[in-house]
Amino acid sequence: MKNSDDKKNVIFEGKQIRRLWDEEKEMWYFSVVDIVQVLTESVNPTDYLKKLRKRDPVLAGYIGTNCPHVEMITESGKKRKTLAGNPEHLFRIIQSIPSKKAEPIKLWLAKVGYERVQEMSDPEKALNRSRDYWQKMGRDQKWIQQRMMGQEVRNKLTDYWKDHEVKEKDEYAILTNIIHQEWSDVSVKQHKSLKNLKTENLRDHMTDAELVFTALAELSTRQIAETMEAKGLEENKIPAKKGGRVAKNARLELEEKTGKKVVSGNSFKLLSARKK
Repeated sequence: MKNSDDKKNVIFEGKQIRRLWDEEKEMWYFSVVDIVQVLTESVNPTDYLKKLRKRDPVLAGYIGTNCPHVEMITESGKKRKTLAGNPEHLFRIIQSIPSKKAEPIKLWLAKVGYERVQEMSDPEKALNRSRDYWQKMGRDQKWIQQRMMGQEVRNKLTDYWKDHEVKEKDEYAILTNIIHQEWSDVSVKQHKSLKNLKTENLRDHMTDAELVFTALAELSTRQIAETMEAKGLEENKIPAKKGGRVAKNARLELEEKTGKKVVSGNSFKLLSARKK
């Protein structure tokens, strides 16, 4: 796990909860013990969590598989390895703890940690929220339509992966980076650095052209994967590279015709700053 320097804690009902940003997965990880303390108001949340894991072996297995130990600052100011989870992991833990604060903290986590959690069961709500968000950013309707079209292409690709033995999160990120590297000649991380982005979503700061070629690469990847009937991470790396190459060839041809580079350091954040 590669973490950024953005380690600001957040507050829930007066209680400080530690969190850490994972640059590779682009999500927040929160201290499990801090969440347990808020839910139970226990004076010893670490002990409570140990007992909970002993009582519930299925939960213990889930935590052991999904929740990493990351360095966080203790009350004494020292760094210590702390059990952490993203909101999806924490939702599973919250379900096992009887607490009147369960629902409030779920809503809070959705707000401060993982904006998609609230919309997992309601795609239309996710689309509406995204549209509102982009409008508030100041994006015009043409860009918003392009962004939504690209998201639909992305969703179809991840649906294919999900149905063909590709594990979510880690393996999605690996394949996504392969596609991006192939079509753009830069990794996702390098592209974000080029645009001077940290925790922001790269796609929210792409130009029209970057969105188009990203969509073309992911559309090509899915269609090639379907033709190959690719399963699992290793098999899907092949269509990821081929799909990205389709978009790369189109990009190079456009750049030759226009004399302009498609991959740009421009971001909406920088454009907004210049306008101001």
